Amino acid sequence: MPDASTPPDAPVLFFDSGVGGLSILAPAKTLIPNIPVVYAADSAGFPYGTKSDAEIAARVPALLGRLVERYRPRIAVIACNTAATIALTHVRAALDIPVVGTVPAIKPAAIASKTRVIGVLGTEATVRQPYVDRLTAEHGADCTVLRHGSAALVAYAEARLRGEPADPAIPADALAGLLDQPGGERMDMVVLACTHFPLVRDELAAAAPRPLTFLDGGEGIARRIAYLNGDAPWPDAPPEGIAVFTRIDSWVEALTPALAGFGLTRVKAL
Repeated sequence: MPDASTPPDAPVLFFDSGVGGLSILAPAKTLIPNIPVVYAADSAGFPYGTKSDAEIAARVPALLGRLVERYRPRIAVIACNTAATIALTHVRAALDIPVVGTVPAIKPAAIASKTRVIGVLGTEATVRQPYVDRLTAEHGADCTVLRHGSAALVAYAEARLRGEPADPAIPADALAGLLDQPGGERMDMVVLACTHFPLVRDELAAAAPRPLTFLDGGEGIARRIAYLNGDAPWPDAPPEGIAVFTRIDSWVEALTPALAGFGLTRVKAL
């Protein structure tokens, strides 16, 4: 656990398959302005949402082990719902630092829902997970919980962040996957169960045929980081952030301006 002897420049490691984890990094930087950051994206393995559970359960702990060995973070954040719902237990067993997982915000959605119909919009891999079944049973037993996985919306969010044109019909299609299910006409809450999706929250809201409330876990993760850090010191000024990719290519190069907007000005290969 971090304590008063932790070096101020010991980073918090944020891990995702792509750039979705930036939606988790942003509220952390708001709450802790001087947070030192290593943001790691498994660009060589992207996307996770279409991979098998076995592939993710093997790949994620191995990559995080390498990252922890190299960067010595104080806390690791799995800023990816798919990776967290599948591999969180494996990662915690493999690492000797606190590990925070990003899981679907079903609990706050169930608390807030007036109609008792909640949508869970994520990747195909996330929405099929027993972890989501457990969250639903524990926090939304009196709700109808609709699920839909959209790989297209993940690619849409990545394209938008790279400044590339993207099909404007994709957000509407993703929402239709929930709204067109039985009970969808009464849905009032949509859990954004992929960290890519808060990056296109405005586009989803604009595509919705009626007002919907979109929820994600970013602010809760930020509070959890601050809590786990305890009395460990932070730097006196915001340090230069590092973005690490498992493969550097034109896809990564196109993201450079967006990464700089999140304070990630140094790009490296793992």
